[in-house]
Amino acid sequence: MQSKQGKGREDSGRSEIADHGHSGGGQQREVGRQELPVDRALPELKRSLAANRPAILIAQPGAGKTTRVPPALLNEPWLDGRKILMLEPRRLAAVSAADYIAESFGETSGGTVGYRIALDSKTGRNTRIEVVTEGILTRMLQSDPSLEDVGLVIFDEFHERNLQGDLGLALALQSRMVLREDLRLLVMSATIDPEPVSRVLGGADVIRSEGRVYPVETIHVPASRELPLERRTAQAVRRAWDETDGDVLVFLPGVREIARAREELLRGGGLPGAEILPLHGGLGREEQRRAVRPSAGGRRKIVLSTTLAESSITVEGVTAVVDSGLIRTQAFSPRTGMSRLVTLTESLESADQRRGRAGRTAPGRCYRLWSREEESGMPAARVPEMLQSDLAPLALELAAWGVRDPRELDWIDAPPEAGYAEALALLRRLHALGDDGVITAEGRAMSALGVHPRLARMIRRAVGRGLGALACDLAALLQEQANSPAPSGGAVTDAASLLPRLEALQASPRFFGGARTPEDRAAERAARLRAIAGLPAGPSGDPAAAGLLLAYAFPDRVGRRRGGGRFLLSGGRGAFVPERELLSREEYLVAADIDDRGAEGRIWLAAPLEAHDVERFAAEEGTEEIRVEWDAEREAVSALRIRRIGAVVLRSVQVSSPDADDVAAALLAGIRASEGRLLPWSKEARELQHRMRFMHAADDAFPASDDAALLADLEDWLLPYAAGVRSAAQLRKLNLAQLLEQRLTWEQRRTLDAEAPTRLTVPSGSRITVDYSDPERPSVAVKLQEMFGQTQTPRIGRGRVPVTVQLLSPARRPVQITSDLANFWKETYFEVKKDLKGRYPKHYWPDDPNGAEATRHVRPRR
Repeated sequence: MQSKQGKGREDSGRSEIADHGHSGGGQQREVGRQELPVDRALPELKRSLAANRPAILIAQPGAGKTTRVPPALLNEPWLDGRKILMLEPRRLAAVSAADYIAESFGETSGGTVGYRIALDSKTGRNTRIEVVTEGILTRMLQSDPSLEDVGLVIFDEFHERNLQGDLGLALALQSRMVLREDLRLLVMSATIDPEPVSRVLGGADVIRSEGRVYPVETIHVPASRELPLERRTAQAVRRAWDETDGDVLVFLPGVREIARAREELLRGGGLPGAEILPLHGGLGREEQRRAVRPSAGGRRKIVLSTTLAESSITVEGVTAVVDSGLIRTQAFSPRTGMSRLVTLTESLESADQRRGRAGRTAPGRCYRLWSREEESGMPAARVPEMLQSDLAPLALELAAWGVRDPRELDWIDAPPEAGYAEALALLRRLHALGDDGVITAEGRAMSALGVHPRLARMIRRAVGRGLGALACDLAALLQEQANSPAPSGGAVTDAASLLPRLEALQASPRFFGGARTPEDRAAERAARLRAIAGLPAGPSGDPAAAGLLLAYAFPDRVGRRRGGGRFLLSGGRGAFVPERELLSREEYLVAADIDDRGAEGRIWLAAPLEAHDVERFAAEEGTEEIRVEWDAEREAVSALRIRRIGAVVLRSVQVSSPDADDVAAALLAGIRASEGRLLPWSKEARELQHRMRFMHAADDAFPASDDAALLADLEDWLLPYAAGVRSAAQLRKLNLAQLLEQRLTWEQRRTLDAEAPTRLTVPSGSRITVDYSDPERPSVAVKLQEMFGQTQTPRIGRGRVPVTVQLLSPARRPVQITSDLANFWKETYFEVKKDLKGRYPKHYWPDDPNGAEATRHVRPRR
């Protein structure tokens, strides 16, 4: 079909189909026969597959790999009448590829060529080429691990590294190794590094198809980052419109940016006759086809697309690409268990894919909204979903496959340990896995529904309550991502509530021909979910039950109001709803969409949870416990009966007669938390502790008695005497010195008194208290005159430890500290004597301290 502009307007999808015979469903016809680069690689590819070697086909965008390769292999002898299964990463790509290949046979999808995507399929008894999305392969492998009727599995556009694609390859590899040695595997991509893939495949043949159909000129058009993205995009689109003759394909990160760019283009004018069309996954089938196929009457198109058009899909007639350089993707946080949409700079790999869209049908141009300098800092390749996604669906599939440890399979990138552990914890909470990690009967039933485990659990539980249809509506709304950020204005709104959307869905007509609104699309999806779940058509049920159903899907996101729009979630995390939202006034809610930024995440979408539903859910999924713990404020043991859902406490009441063992454990925990300050220490108890520490240092047969050791051994020495004690006041009535003494045997007490005496008798006759606070240097403080005649330092601890003597003036001020009295009398006394005699002339200061009489008075009495 030729446009009025006359350049690149032929049906490129059809032109890529070569004339190859096949063994099923009619004769393939030649449509717009044109040699494509991939044709030259086909002989080598056939040889590799005939030798039963895994293969990797690297072919540039526009080379024709998606539509040429499957028909070219259909008559290979090794296929032996079995199917070719080709995986595409997107639904639209799968349907488009099937339609194009079917047209080459003069058929429509459902004959020789068919497709299967989520909730939709067109296949028949004679289908030989089946194009599926990646999740469908997983379902097929789970139901038939050997894939008996499949001879070849093709992983197309594998560079996108979707989670389901990586999983499908890992399962297919194990199936080939254990059950089907003759199962052929082929990986195709334009930009992937083949080395890691070849390694996982056990040494695959790498076949390259060089060159693309038409050359593409790259033009960098950087603009000020202060300009809004839609303004920068519109400027580049108008330039591309003026400088090229075909259609313009524009890559933007999301639906919001597409809407703004379209408004900017319509407002600015300068695009005579242009048909400006969006292209994203939320559109109905007919709207998507309208964007992909040539315009009626040959009008030029401007297609504003997400990553949907990055690979596999040919937007016919495109000769110019405008690339914003941005992508939007889900980022999962194992720390919070939550996903959020983030906008990132695309990789050079993605940029090359997008650039290739301009050279599919004619020479083209690619306008990049960044500079060459910025390009040098862009990531080389996209981050695989495996490394940044919610792994709960993967973990459920592996459990259904019989794998407990993902390391049992071969991966290009293995699942991250933290994210996988988080996924397993969620699956146990959803009752999909037992404590031993083995899938439960409930888990198998959830897996069969083909939706996220959270939604599958909700549907399964709702069916048992007669609310299955309502759960399907809720699941459809969440899958369609109908939620949008709450408005930023100050007016009171209900934008964060799911209920208005649910009511709109229930009121929408069940129109399934070409869904136009989010409600229409969700209604179609809900109807198909009902069919999968085996539910009859009919009313959905009361939307007021939505909160209860969501709680089954998000048991970790049941929230209780803390005030000011803030909620505590059952998973332990804080969250908030702006106070302008009506939801902020609810006592309980369930958050379906929440970000993980900051200490408290913002709730974007939730449903209120009625009080009676809270009780109902708590009876099934909550816990009741008697918590006995130390109340530091009251300095007493507290015993409460607590009803809770995770971290959310529903109610608590005092328990009058808690278990005695629990009380004792709480008491000891309180003492330890106070670092021993709650113990009833007396002067006598401290002195005994210090003496016991001294003896332990000298003889390790004595028990360790420092504070840390006493706290560690509370159960041994305190607990037997603390029966019935529930408060610090009662604890203070205990005689701690007696309790410490009970730690010693009778013989140890005798040794303690003999070798660590409380007092020493000095030459004056005084009994001086020994200070053991430093167990390595016990000491006495005594007036110097009382030590006359003591020629040697006193020793304790079986004579091994000298007592440090602090000699005092008559006014009891320290004048000397010594552990060697003999040396003091000989070397130091006389200098000290001069000073003391001058200050205390009436006191006795003999010239021979060794032979002098000790006195506690001014002078000796005799």
